[in-house]
Amino acid sequence: MRQQGGVGISPGNVPVYYGGGRLDSVERKVKVAEVVLRAAILGLGVLAAALVGTDRQVRVIFSLEKEAKFTDMKALVFVVIANAMAAGYSVIQLLRCVVGMVRGSVLFSKGLAWAIFSCDQVMAYVTLAALAAAAQAAVLGEFGQPELQWMKICDLYGRFCNRVGEGLVSAFLVSLGMVTLSFLSAFNLFRLYGNNKGTKSSGSW
Repeated sequence: MRQQGGVGISPGNVPVYYGGGRLDSVERKVKVAEVVLRAAILGLGVLAAALVGTDRQVRVIFSLEKEAKFTDMKALVFVVIANAMAAGYSVIQLLRCVVGMVRGSVLFSKGLAWAIFSCDQVMAYVTLAALAAAAQAAVLGEFGQPELQWMKICDLYGRFCNRVGEGLVSAFLVSLGMVTLSFLSAFNLFRLYGNNKGTKSSGSW
């Protein structure tokens, strides 16, 4: 890699500015927003997985103990897995952001930009799919399905359903955050193909 006028250049990579130059205000806001969103997704993902994954309630029905737990509904298992994945993925991306902050800027290849964009897209779809499946299951649990003689489970396990609802609120915020991040990663990717791609750039984390 060689440097020209404070710009580090490597074959196949986008020139990245090294030094104490002022970052573009828009790029700075995008980077700050990315860090905040990934940190929020980390916390909310852990919260959603914990609320749903540890949820259980025991009721005595006709002298028999019946326990409701998240593994009884595959949709809730999907929610726990998806949000745990989102939290773990956010840890990795936050580490990347911290490294970028410490170094001031990092060499940012188009390949890496495509990888981040693709992973953000996948995680957004996964969290949205898990939320949609769990929301449908929650509606059935709350209102039942009289046509199929499915009873209202939440009438028997109210505390269980309330906690699941809290977990789904957190899962919704995780999904919203991942969708927003997918737009940010798209911005970081496609700006590399702009007219100023060969000029001074701060790069993306």
